[in-house]
Amino acid sequence: MYRIVPYILLFVATMLLQIFLFDNLVISIYFNPLIYIAFILLLPLELSHISLLGLGLMTGLAMDSVMGSSGLNTLATLPVAFLRPWLVGLFCNREDAREGGVPSQSRFGTHKFVKYLILGVVLHHGLFFALESLSWAYAWHTLLRVTLSSAASVFFIWLIARIFTAKFSTRV
Repeated sequence: MYRIVPYILLFVATMLLQIFLFDNLVISIYFNPLIYIAFILLLPLELSHISLLGLGLMTGLAMDSVMGSSGLNTLATLPVAFLRPWLVGLFCNREDAREGGVPSQSRFGTHKFVKYLILGVVLHHGLFFALESLSWAYAWHTLLRVTLSSAASVFFIWLIARIFTAKFSTRV
């Protein structure tokens, strides 16, 4: 990875925003944005699968240690890291993905980039809130939490992506 400093800053920024802002936002039980997943979704396209899984594990463990959630974040983050190459393949052709670069609006197009974010966030939030409730009795509440939290998370992650990828060219 040739741009390690911006990604360290992205990791630190998403963790700090999650810990100090979004975890302390108490608007409703149904509104719980989890924006730290932005780090996994915005990693370079040419990153190896092993590196993605390692960074997903690191992200999940870091959030678990801070939130005290006993592996819940790790269990939700690892499948997103594992399936990210497939998600990228849905919205970016194979040659563009091989060339590398950063998933961004300028690379995918606005519509495809937002769909990419939505799929990644809904996958993460679906797993997170389903594992958190661990009951079919609260399926409608869980679905409502996934929907509202995902909508808020996608909006905030889109803002973070706009700021993070503003200085990168489309092919870098």
